[in-house]
Amino acid sequence: MLSQPFMQHALLAGTAVAILSGIVGYFVVLRGQVFAGDALSHVAYAGALAALAAGLDLRFGLFAATVGVGIVLGLLGGRGVADDVVIGTTFAWVLGLGVFFLALFTTRHAAGDSTASVNVLFGSIFGISAGAATAAAVIAAGLVAVVLLMARPLLFASLDPAVAAARGVPVRVLGPLFLGVVGASAAEASQVVGALLLFGLLAAPPAAAQRLTGRPWVALALSAGLATVSVWAGLVLAYEFPTLPPSFTILAVSTGVYAVVALAPSVRGTGRRLRRYG
Repeated sequence: MLSQPFMQHALLAGTAVAILSGIVGYFVVLRGQVFAGDALSHVAYAGALAALAAGLDLRFGLFAATVGVGIVLGLLGGRGVADDVVIGTTFAWVLGLGVFFLALFTTRHAAGDSTASVNVLFGSIFGISAGAATAAAVIAAGLVAVVLLMARPLLFASLDPAVAAARGVPVRVLGPLFLGVVGASAAEASQVVGALLLFGLLAAPPAAAQRLTGRPWVALALSAGLATVSVWAGLVLAYEFPTLPPSFTILAVSTGVYAVVALAPSVRGTGRRLRRYG
């Protein structure tokens, strides 16, 4: 399996995106901005279709749309945290734009690349070239470095924004900046697992990590580790069972990990009660 070039490319890009999603997703879950991450995944789809309809590289549309909308969401929210009304309104507007650009693309440009819109929606990790995999790894490493540089003040602002602002932390700047990074991460991950399935990789491993430990830095590392394991296991399953799409297997494993972690305390509690009452 590891001797196959397409699998090597998939592992390189998938590992990079997994680490990025785990680290960024930890703060997304901690800050209660999971809905914003979901909205930005749909923004990625609309931006990619807009670029394709204009005859541009879809990656230009992915990053321009997600980073721009992420920053705007942060600016419109109080203390740099987008509220649900702003996100929901943006969500509806972006879905309408996605339909418009899809119609425009299919009527004018689909003959040149009829699978592009499907790849954006559901990913094409087994079809990534060596150059694209390397670029994904480099971009992911840069985004991870940005998040780690702002991690300490971002953690403070996430746990207690009022006290953080009083202590001089630029809360109103950190919020839009972080959502811009979330947008860039959504654009990057969309090329691997697809825009529609990205939400699971951003949410499930970080949520599982937070249930396993209350120590922030341990949870941050654990979140990246669980996301990476999900991608690796998903790729192996998709390779061994070719009828299963890799995006499905990756998200199935990550969701399964969260389900096990979430249900484990209930199972242990039930076992203790059964032993207590014979």
